[in-house]
Order: sequence, then C-alpha cells, then structure tokens
Amino acid sequence: MNTRMRRAAVAVAAGAMAVSLAACGSAKESGGNADSSGSPKKGDDIKVGLLLPENATARYEKFDRPLIEKKVKELTGGKGEVVYANAKQDASTQNQQVDTMVTNKVDVLIIDAVDSKAIAGSVKKAKDANIPVVAYDRLAEGPIDAYTSFDNETVGKTQGEALLKALGSKAKDGQIVMMNGSSTDPNAAQFKKGAHSVLDGKVKIGREYDTKEWKPENANANMEGAISALGKDKIVGVYSANDGMAGGIITALKAAGIADIPVTGQDAELSGVQRIVTGEQYMSVYKPYPQEADVAAEMAVALAQGKSLDSIAKDKVDSPTTKAVPSVLVPVVSLTKDNIKDTVIKDGIYTAAEICAGKYKAACDKINLK
Repeated sequence: MNTRMRRAAVAVAAGAMAVSLAACGSAKESGGNADSSGSPKKGDDIKVGLLLPENATARYEKFDRPLIEKKVKELTGGKGEVVYANAKQDASTQNQQVDTMVTNKVDVLIIDAVDSKAIAGSVKKAKDANIPVVAYDRLAEGPIDAYTSFDNETVGKTQGEALLKALGSKAKDGQIVMMNGSSTDPNAAQFKKGAHSVLDGKVKIGREYDTKEWKPENANANMEGAISALGKDKIVGVYSANDGMAGGIITALKAAGIADIPVTGQDAELSGVQRIVTGEQYMSVYKPYPQEADVAAEMAVALAQGKSLDSIAKDKVDSPTTKAVPSVLVPVVSLTKDNIKDTVIKDGIYTAAEICAGKYKAACDKINLK
C-alpha cells in the first residue's frame, strides 16, 4: 500500500450516528429481521470476499479496495485474506462472482451491488451457505446481515444547498438541469430525493435525467440534449450527482460555449477537485472512504468470527426485503475551493502537489493552495 493509502486509513469514529432510515419501497417480510451476529466460524484465519461494482469511478480501486484489505489484515494479525472481484458495472457478472465465492467457501462477503435488486438471489445463496453478507455503500436487497454507507439523502441535500448558494439571486433567472445517477442504484434515488427536498420551489428544473450506469459519456449526451432543448442562455446551473458525470457535463457545456455556471458533484475524485480549483466545477461531496471501509472490514471480520455487531453498529436500516439491518451511516462534507486543505489534504487523500500538478498550478496559486 502506498504512503497516501496509509495516511488515508483514519480511525473509525467510535460514536454511532443517531440516524434512522425508513424502508425503501414496500417492506416484504421474506427477509425477516437481520441478525447481528454470524454463525461461529474461524479465528483470525478467515477469507473475506470483496465484490466492488465498477472500476470507472476512481474511488473503488484507489481507496475502497486497499483500505478494506489493510483493515482486514490489521484486525486479523495478518492472517485474514481478502478475495477480490470487480463486476465492471455488469450485474450478471457480479452474480457469477458471488456464486464463485460461495463455491470457494469464503467466510463472509462484502458486496457493493451493481444492481441492488438483481443481487438479491445471490445474497440468498450466500445466506443459505451460511456465509454472512455486509452490504457496502449500497443497500443490497436480500437477507443481508449488515450495512454501511453514507447518509445518502443528506448527500443530495448537501449538493442542492450548495447549488442554491452558488446561484444566489440567479436561482430564479433561468433553469437548471438535474443529472441523477443510475436508476438501478438505490443510492441514486436517495441522492435525488435529498436534492429535490432542497431545490423544489427554489429553482425551475428544465430537464432531469436518470443517467444509465452513471457513465460520464451518457451524462454528456444527456447534457447536450438539455442544451438543445432549453437553449444555452437559459441554463443557470447543473445538479450532477457525482464527479464522473460532472466531467461529461462540463465537456458538453464547454462545447456549447457555456461557462461560469455552477455544477455539483460527489466523491471528491482528483479530477473533480482539480475542476473545483479551476472553477469549472463548483463543489463535490467529500465522503470519508477510510471510515466507511474500516467499518465494513470490522463488520465482516466480526461476522466471520461469529461475533455480535452490537459494539459496531448502533443504527438500524430497513431495506425493501430485510428489516432492522445493523448499520453504520457515515457523515459527509461539502467540498469547495475554500476547504480543500481541511478535507482531502488534511485526511491524506491527496497532497497539494498532486492536486496542483501541471496546468493546475496557476489556479492553485490563485487560491493559495500549496
């Protein structure tokens, strides 16, 4: 693991957030109540299956995977093994990966689902094989044993509030475009709900899209369509649910000759932070991945060893299929050019040298980022 990853592995906050989420969709009883402990397994000699959804977003390979691997090693005295697979945004592939891990008898699974509904059958297969499942970052359906993510509605509210602040008195002067995430991702629906709770009635939403697979190229095409439909002089801002899509949106805005309008984001990707430095992107939502990753690893190791999650997860979350899932929800921060030093640099995610490399140096100098 490189130096930045070691710096990034901050300690998990001890206090649990007093957050309770209502059930997404209609609750079904088939999953029953989530159990907070796994069946007795091994000691430290455990095998943890880690399934991440895609590799186009930088966070998964750069942060989540190495952080989880590091924490599992720490918790097991170096004896625990992480078996990794990335689905590359394909739900069928991910289901096959779960089947393989079940066949290979891993002791516990950490799953960040490509499609929260499509993974349910595979989660049940794991459960039937007495393999506990931690839903990571997205609330997978099926009989999951634990869940950790960020407070997703708060993410959307944070984005919406930042956009309104950036628009100021211009909020009523034109229209905004909303670029939501994938319809197969339950997080995207929660981001959208949070954003709408802030934006509705304060701005006119000219066009709104659910962006297939979160892909920047799809966001780019949607933005081109919005510009064509609304007219480039009528758009005053863009709600983008994450940084990758913000990149595609900003490319479309530039091609149309539209500049100096606020665009939101999420994930604090390096490219997103650099666009914030130059002023092309207004903000991102910084989500402390080290804390989320550490929690997932703690949950997984505890479940594999047959221990209770009571000391780790103080919250309960309902999924559409499983009630009262032991959960930890991690807080988020609105990242703008004003607090880059106090967030991603302070936490060791990036150095100022990385952010300010090459063509970004002059923009960094203007905001005294060194």
